[in-house]
Amino acid sequence: MDPRIESHAELLVDHCTDIDRGDMVGVNAPAVAEPLEVALYEKIGERGGIPVGLSLPTRAVRAFAEAVDADDFETPAHALAFLEACDVFIGIRGGENVAEMSGMDPEDMQAFAKVNEPLQDAQMNTEWVGTQFPAPGRAQKAEMGTDDYQDFVWSAIDKDWAEQREFQAQMVELLEAGDEVRIVAGDETDIRMRTGDNPVKNDDGRTNLPGGEVFTAPIPDSVDGSVRFDKPVLSQGREIEGASLEFEGGEVVAHDADQHADVLAATLDTDDGARRVGELGIGMNRDIDRFTYNMLFDEKMGDTIHLALGRAYDDTVAPDNEQNRSAIHKDMIVDMSEDSYIEIDGDVVQRNGTFVFEDGFDDEL
Repeated sequence: MDPRIESHAELLVDHCTDIDRGDMVGVNAPAVAEPLEVALYEKIGERGGIPVGLSLPTRAVRAFAEAVDADDFETPAHALAFLEACDVFIGIRGGENVAEMSGMDPEDMQAFAKVNEPLQDAQMNTEWVGTQFPAPGRAQKAEMGTDDYQDFVWSAIDKDWAEQREFQAQMVELLEAGDEVRIVAGDETDIRMRTGDNPVKNDDGRTNLPGGEVFTAPIPDSVDGSVRFDKPVLSQGREIEGASLEFEGGEVVAHDADQHADVLAATLDTDDGARRVGELGIGMNRDIDRFTYNMLFDEKMGDTIHLALGRAYDDTVAPDNEQNRSAIHKDMIVDMSEDSYIEIDGDVVQRNGTFVFEDGFDDEL
């Protein structure tokens, strides 16, 4: 077995989770990720955990969704019971066809997302982590050879996470000490939001592997301004290109896209919370140095920020603050590598991708 797979499995059970004897561990893995699943089961067994697999093959899910009237969708109680019984949940991505859901009715897909929201809630209540197996389908989408894609994935995953956490902690301190965040990029992005006393999270590869971002939740009604996302976002197997949003009082009041504007519209119509921002994230993993159409990696890419429409994570909202709730959490990326800056309470903390605590920040003036 490739030693990088062994290392990947060890990170999942020792760094991302803390599996103890008797822990019920749910594992969701596609067939193409079997080498990692085998290594993972071995590591879980060595630590006394009890793994059980949950398979949700995309092609089969699509066949079901197309065969059933959207009005008949309901939360699968047996899947919910399974997740509620888990102490730990490990999700492995690795589809052979990343466009499997393409062609489905966007409204049907949003209805499907709504009824499955309780499953997401149950998963969030476990000690959970999501990761990626470098499957050929993802390599093809990234326009990389399979071996090159494997090198890319494992270099982003198998790194010194203590060092990465220390680097990111400097950005955490800046956000924690401030309130109003302004993001400016080019001529089409100028957006402000307040974060108040919401917790700022330092993602060092525990709930997502790879990690490499600092994130928090904005106060829902504080988001104002316009933003153009210059990286495409995959939704329901389609690429939304050039999405732009205008916010007033925290809600999207205008929207457009260069491609698949109908998919963007359907996403925004999922529920009331889908028109508000649930997350502000700042990408800081510079081993992720290219866009690969995989949000698990792309949102952590160095010199980027992302906003997520929809659900705000529980641990990013202070007890007395409003939490944005939705059946979706749709991350969308802005490139901050040039002609851009981030302000906190009027002070520039990043300019053209260089942080104030890095050498070269003053050179960007």
